[in-house]
Amino acid sequence: MPIQIAALTEENLRDAPEWEAHPWSCKYCLYWEHPELLVDPAKEDRAASLEKKLAWIRRVRAELGECGRVLYADGQAVGYAQYGPPSFFPSAGSYPAGPVSDDAVFLACLFFPARADRGRGWGSRLLQDILCELRSRGVAAVETFARKGNAENPSGPAEFYLRHGFGILRDDREFPLLRLNLSR
Repeated sequence: MPIQIAALTEENLRDAPEWEAHPWSCKYCLYWEHPELLVDPAKEDRAASLEKKLAWIRRVRAELGECGRVLYADGQAVGYAQYGPPSFFPSAGSYPAGPVSDDAVFLACLFFPARADRGRGWGSRLLQDILCELRSRGVAAVETFARKGNAENPSGPAEFYLRHGFGILRDDREFPLLRLNLSR
């Protein structure tokens, strides 16, 4: 099965994988970027959410460059990742193990919504691609909040990151802040 990883753009955001739970796709999710806009799913305006996400991507790409990745398997988007400086993710400051360090890029999500797409090594490939890109930009570190013992979360399971060299910077019973120094 051919795998392709592409930088997140305004064009391929529309490809973001879908799932059953709210917000139904990464292309509509504003959790990290606009906490003031979190809405009741029954009142959600997907078109407006998509426009806000597109505006966010334009802003981050214009100021800093790449801010995410989409993983395609057989031409279908199955995985999604989003990252950037902590200042672009206001919700990150509300986590008990936070805040994210100023010298780090925040990995807000690395997600494969379909269980059938997990456990195939694709998450590792996506993470390694992101880390390679960030190292090439001279980024000092990557931090993320990951969930302990549960893969049903867009930030992914803590165990995944620990296997890839991240350490716990600040612990929490559910969402510890994990860090990987890139300047080794």
